[in-house]
Amino acid sequence: MKVTIIDYGLSNLLSVQHAFAHFGAEVCLTNRPEDVLAAQLLVLPGVGAFQDGMAGLERLGLIEPIRQKAKEGTPLLGICLGMQMLFDESEEFGVHKGLGLIPGRVVRIPDTDADGHPQRVPHISWQGLIPAEHLDPETGFAGTALAGVHPGQECYFIHSYEAKPAAQEYRLADTVYGGRRICAAAACGSVLGVQFHPEKSGPVGLEILRAFANLPNV
Repeated sequence: MKVTIIDYGLSNLLSVQHAFAHFGAEVCLTNRPEDVLAAQLLVLPGVGAFQDGMAGLERLGLIEPIRQKAKEGTPLLGICLGMQMLFDESEEFGVHKGLGLIPGRVVRIPDTDADGHPQRVPHISWQGLIPAEHLDPETGFAGTALAGVHPGQECYFIHSYEAKPAAQEYRLADTVYGGRRICAAAACGSVLGVQFHPEKSGPVGLEILRAFANLPNV
């Protein structure tokens, strides 16, 4: 299976590329609309500011091809900033429109925890993944894109903004920071977004990437 990773100038491409190559996947790094339109699987990584990410996609003519592929049902994975850009809009440095592939918006993580005490932002830590509240706690992530993850397994987070899906049905996994749930993964149709970095999250993250691309174990 060929994995197409979108390069729009704000991506940690090498580690994502190596993670998929670990399973023997053919990987294509591209910034060309025609490659996106021909893709079997799409990955949208990213670090940095939301408006810069969307500006990069627009400059390269990639916004409509990404939307078209999502509409066609092509599997699309957004990582960190890439996840946030899947949503309708972000309030980072003003209000900016996103790709609109998962209903909801992106807001800043509060500077205080649930008890009103100051907390560090950005949120940088290894945190456990827990099923979203609408999922059956008995079965955890069974039947979802995170089926290979056991609740409580930790992934690596580094972010100052969090996604707020418009409805619980789009929420797949949470983590807890400062006594509050933060959306760790969201999905809508063939589109999956993860706030953490699976490529930096050891065996758990690798399993998420392997399952997304339907690659064999090694």
